[in-house]
Amino acid sequence: MQNYDLVIRGGAVITEQAIVRADVGIVGEQIAAIGIDLPAGTSEIDARGKMVMPGGVDSHTHIEQFSSNGLQTSDDWESATTSAAFGGTTTVIAFAAQHLGLNLAEVVDEYAAQARKGAIVDYAFHMIVADPTEITLKKHLPELIKAGHSSIKVFMTYDRVRLHDEQLLDVLAVARENGALVCVHAENHGMITWMGRRLVERGYVQPKYHAASHPRLAETEAITRVIAMAELLDQPLMIFHVSTVEGAAVVREARGRGLRIFAETCPQYLFLSKEDLDREGLEGAKWMCSPPAREKSDQEALWRALALGDLQTISSDHAPYAYDEAGKLKAGPSANFKQIANGLPGIEARLPLLFDAMVSKGRLGPEKFVELTSAAPARIYNLYPRKGCIAVGADADVVVWDPNRKVTIEDTMMHDRTGFTPFVGRTVQGWPEIVLRRGVPIVKDGTLTAKPGSGQFLPRSGGVSARPLGKFAIEMDPKRNFGASLL
Repeated sequence: MQNYDLVIRGGAVITEQAIVRADVGIVGEQIAAIGIDLPAGTSEIDARGKMVMPGGVDSHTHIEQFSSNGLQTSDDWESATTSAAFGGTTTVIAFAAQHLGLNLAEVVDEYAAQARKGAIVDYAFHMIVADPTEITLKKHLPELIKAGHSSIKVFMTYDRVRLHDEQLLDVLAVARENGALVCVHAENHGMITWMGRRLVERGYVQPKYHAASHPRLAETEAITRVIAMAELLDQPLMIFHVSTVEGAAVVREARGRGLRIFAETCPQYLFLSKEDLDREGLEGAKWMCSPPAREKSDQEALWRALALGDLQTISSDHAPYAYDEAGKLKAGPSANFKQIANGLPGIEARLPLLFDAMVSKGRLGPEKFVELTSAAPARIYNLYPRKGCIAVGADADVVVWDPNRKVTIEDTMMHDRTGFTPFVGRTVQGWPEIVLRRGVPIVKDGTLTAKPGSGQFLPRSGGVSARPLGKFAIEMDPKRNFGASLL
């Protein structure tokens, strides 16, 4: 008879395919059995009347990171991942950010040291490439991808980090050769710069004008352009934080042609609109992110895109800048919107907001909730089936949800160091009651029990993007794009 260290008893176990009433038996750090009336465990959790789901995978988080203008996020690894744990997220992917002149290998080493010191949940890194020098492209990226950092982020806007088209193609080519996924902040830099300058010159400086400075067409054009580059090289691509109906339509068209294009959206685009920026003084700065929140009609379009599978994941894009002189108000009380840090905290509120909308309100259902917040990001970023599922052999990252508990979100209840949440005042039904990371409860009865540094690094290689071409691709596959054959 199997001896279990822990049995989660009698809950509704939710996967991306099904809902079953079952017990979950855990041995060590892994799920050992799922069944009815499992033998007693050394310890047990009574989950009757509750929902048992895999821990969330938040694949887009800015943690202990310097922005391109030298402003550090308010969270370090300990505070950000504490906040993640309280929100039911047990795995995060954050950014090791290269800036101009920095050695990418050293950047990743230093960032890994910070994570080892503070992480509460398990983690991996995307590598931000802002300076694609020869050594970055030919030595550091291939070596780092081989070491398990199999995703790269690039920007198409922001003066100090954006890549030009030729540089983007260079990065895409390296990713293609080494089996990595490229993730893109896709907005047209010229449109944003041109609009922002003219708004400020004419005295339109309040935070609400941030939305006007990022035209919808800036997103559509950039997504279209970078997909064309990826198609040239036959390279898989993730489009970050899609915010408009038009942007989602471009992704859908590309996927319909068989291209390996993935895309995410975020709670700010599903629950907020540009009207949230229109507040007294600089208060609207709390709702500034890039791309900005759009129209309410875009919210419905994005929900529809999620239902259809045009968008595959919902991340937080947690970018915590406090509403003070060290954060969003660094430029002073007379700052214009161009001088205010873009970014919202959201790592803790992500899952409760989505559970309320998708499960409690019945928008897409619990199986789709698991898919979009756990299983799909784990698959896309090559963490599945270790993460993102409740299955025998998977890590026992499990969240017991109380589907009936109603909570009104307040600034003071969040565990990050931003000091506010853009979702303040919203009442949600459904709350993570017990959070297990690798078989151990790390949040229970409103208390964190895990120690800083107890989170583990998750090396990743290959995944959806691993399909490199040989140097004789023209002769071997004449139908493939000529650009890809030059690799």
